[in-house]
Amino acid sequence: MFGLGCHGGRLDVNVADHDIKVTNDEDGGVSGDLGLIFSRKTRIGGIGAAPEPFRIVATDAECRALAAVFGLPAIAGLSGVFALSAAKGRGGVIDAELSLTAKLTQICVLSLEPFDSVVAEQEKLRFVSAASLGESADIAQLNQENLEAPDEIPYMGDVIDLGAALAEQLALTLDPYPRKPGAELPAAREDSAANPFAALAAARNKPAPDQN
Repeated sequence: MFGLGCHGGRLDVNVADHDIKVTNDEDGGVSGDLGLIFSRKTRIGGIGAAPEPFRIVATDAECRALAAVFGLPAIAGLSGVFALSAAKGRGGVIDAELSLTAKLTQICVLSLEPFDSVVAEQEKLRFVSAASLGESADIAQLNQENLEAPDEIPYMGDVIDLGAALAEQLALTLDPYPRKPGAELPAAREDSAANPFAALAAARNKPAPDQN
């Protein structure tokens, strides 16, 4: 599941013969399963203590679907490299260092013009078995001791979804108020037609015509 700010009511996206239903929550967010749109699953059994890179790239269709969900005019490209390693002393926990790159089009909140931008982020994540999240005491204690702990992403069984994780991290990096470089608020108009008081003042200051 994920939560995002988004305009509109329900969004139906068709990707690889799957109808994706995205609906607005009561609080104005959006609910849905990013894994249905962008999924790259891998089993954790082969992940060892030494970091191993996993590179994933979104297809054009996946980029279009994600852009629609995120309320963006376009996503030209999305890729990520996950360096995965088994956490020492914590069975079933996978540590990840993510390098995310995306090329997207946003709408400037000042000029309302579309503009292209590049997102490049480095994030630390931690994949945790959903079953172990029920035993929340240890995890809560860990987070209290270390406020800089990586974001924890639950997974089912022995499979983690790198595609859904990448899409979620992209959503978290998006500026809710994007500004095009150099954009400024439109200048206020002070023409006499819109301001009759200014027109009256100008008429009073105008020299009288020569009668000779």
